[in-house]
Amino acid sequence: MSNQLIYIALDFENWNETEKFLVNNDLTGVPVKVGMELFYREGPAVIEKLKENNHPIFLDLKLHDIPTTVKKAMHNLGKLGVDIVNVHALGGSDMIKAAKEGLLSSNTETKLIAVTILTSMDKQVLNNDLLIPGDVLSNAMHFASLAKQSGADGVVCSVHEANDIKKQCGNDFLTVTPGIRLENTDVNDQKRVATPSYAKENGADILVIGRSITKARNPRVAYETALKECGLT
Repeated sequence: MSNQLIYIALDFENWNETEKFLVNNDLTGVPVKVGMELFYREGPAVIEKLKENNHPIFLDLKLHDIPTTVKKAMHNLGKLGVDIVNVHALGGSDMIKAAKEGLLSSNTETKLIAVTILTSMDKQVLNNDLLIPGDVLSNAMHFASLAKQSGADGVVCSVHEANDIKKQCGNDFLTVTPGIRLENTDVNDQKRVATPSYAKENGADILVIGRSITKARNPRVAYETALKECGLT
């Protein structure tokens, strides 16, 4: 799996809508992210359908539970043969280690990444809602280090933390960055956003782009624009 890719977030209600979007916009075979909405509706069948059309897949379920449960869940997810799966780093070191053990037990090459701080969160949410002291960057750095020490292959983080995480955890440690928006598009519920070109310049390996592409007047053109901004075409 190449480290520099753009994954389109397939935030659709069901497979029919998803397939229509991919086929009508000539996006068969592009890297895609499958999140809770689609997976919980369609189950593992949606992964098989996407694999039939050669889509690299990031399965974004953000597991967060006791280590034993996460280990068993990851063993099953590993058998789906996706490229990337994830957990919440907030689950702690034992949980992250268990997730990795579960993947390895399924004889898969699936990469495990850990969510640091959701891009919908800011310092106020961390300090006031979660009672976690410090700023977003210091917490993201802490969770990135915890993830690496616990066997994860990388993290989900904001573009704004990616460079610092690379410096701390090494260039081989993956930085997967949601909250990517093309110029002149709505940021919606994201708070820590960036353009594709900014993301590339600031240490992002894998960019996740959703509504800037899926809600565009011409999604194929929007996808190609993002690729061009990142120097991937």
